Amino acid sequence: MRLNRPLRRLNPAERRLWDAYPTGSWVDLRSGDPQADDPAGGESWGPERTIRAEVVAALLRGAREAEPGTTPGLRLAGARITGSLDLSDAAVGAKLHLLNCHLSGTVDLTDASTRGLRFRGCEMRRVRAARSTVDGLLEFDGSTLRGGLRLDNAHVTGQLRLSKTHLAAATEDEEPADAFLEDVRRPFSEAERRERGLDRHHWAMWAGGLVVDGGAFLRGLRATGGLRMTGARFLGGLYLQGASITAVGSHAVHADFLEAGAAEFSAGFRATGTVRLRGARINGVLSFDGAALRAPDRSLHLSHLQVDELILTPSEAEGEVNLGYSRIGVLLDRPGAYPGRVQLNGLTYEALRGAWTVAERLSWAGRDPDGYRPQPYEQLAAWYRRIGHEPDARRVLLAKQREHRGTLRSTGRFWGRLLDVAVGYGYRPWLAGLWAAVLLVAGTAVFSAVPPVKIDPEHVRHFNAFVYTLDLLVPVSVFEQRGAWEPVGWTRWLAWTLVASGWVLATALIAGAARVLRPPNSS
Repeated sequence: MRLNRPLRRLNPAERRLWDAYPTGSWVDLRSGDPQADDPAGGESWGPERTIRAEVVAALLRGAREAEPGTTPGLRLAGARITGSLDLSDAAVGAKLHLLNCHLSGTVDLTDASTRGLRFRGCEMRRVRAARSTVDGLLEFDGSTLRGGLRLDNAHVTGQLRLSKTHLAAATEDEEPADAFLEDVRRPFSEAERRERGLDRHHWAMWAGGLVVDGGAFLRGLRATGGLRMTGARFLGGLYLQGASITAVGSHAVHADFLEAGAAEFSAGFRATGTVRLRGARINGVLSFDGAALRAPDRSLHLSHLQVDELILTPSEAEGEVNLGYSRIGVLLDRPGAYPGRVQLNGLTYEALRGAWTVAERLSWAGRDPDGYRPQPYEQLAAWYRRIGHEPDARRVLLAKQREHRGTLRSTGRFWGRLLDVAVGYGYRPWLAGLWAAVLLVAGTAVFSAVPPVKIDPEHVRHFNAFVYTLDLLVPVSVFEQRGAWEPVGWTRWLAWTLVASGWVLATALIAGAARVLRPPNSS
């Protein structure tokens, strides 16, 4: 291949790389002194360790052919690579492996098709790999990317590795990425821009539509700026154990409609800003065990989520949690996971796990920021019934009626309170028997002391205070005592009270029974 003029003048380091490429041999330019070999100080490395990015690009684009019987590749350690490494639209057939290198310019892989790419322990400006295809491993373990990582609509057939990587969002003077241009120009309000995550300077990683066939390992990642992964698919799982994400905007993670075989935001994961997985689908476990979640308003936005098992046991949490309209197989949580408000309306689950009392679950169900919602109580009661805890289910439904009472007008609240006191809205029917017994004892005692007078003196009857009181309490006279005896003096008020109480208790029992027998999905 005929070389262009600049590539004919290779310095010694470039010549070594040029000669090593056909066989894929390593070129190690490190001095052996760990401090001197730190790529963070790579700007000071001399010409003996300097390689132009255009030389690297030329080799990867096919400037040299492989030797017979060997596999070409570019393996380079301890080099200072100057200029931008432009591989956009390239079809790279050889693997690239950079170790402890300093790259001063942008690595551009836009629309490229490559084999495995490994940047281990490197100091880099930023990487653009939108719509690229990496057939194999894409690795940035231990590297620092000062201007962010762009992987929107990329496809990685192997693993994506960002373990112990340091990411920072692009600064205001960085050139905007193409994917932002149309959205930036549209007249969104500031609130809409925050919700949609359109400010490019808020994101350390922009990976909407990314597909990773293997696992995505971001363990120990340190990011200043959020991770935007809307619509991304991680078929082998997403693993962020021990990662620390500090949002520049409002979101630490924005991953609406994400799909993953499993997702681990656990084991020391820390997020300052909202973790948003609205509409995500996790075919295994989504875990926040041991995570520290901090946000001024909402720490977790998990609405419309579908997941087999959600483990919500963070070590620290502040801010609202939104689980509205999600479908969860098993929910393992604890009270400390919900330090503030919690949105549960529309949430369904097959099983609950965790050391909760019924009172704690009732508090959990009633902390919606929009006020009373019936569905969380009905779902909780249905679960208690499913596991055979009928008394707990009735307690939940009673709490539901009491909360609902607060939304009614004064007449409705009065009637509801009467139902509550009389029969516990039908969920405590024994209260009616207790009230009847109290009234029966009181009436028997009073009418024994102050007996009523016979209405028909010629009719022979024997007065029994207990039977007379019982006949007053029963809505329809059974023992024919009311028409035979007339209370005297102040006992008339007691008699009238007993008659009225009998009707109230009977009505309350009927109304309560109707509530209990009503189908669960009725409003």
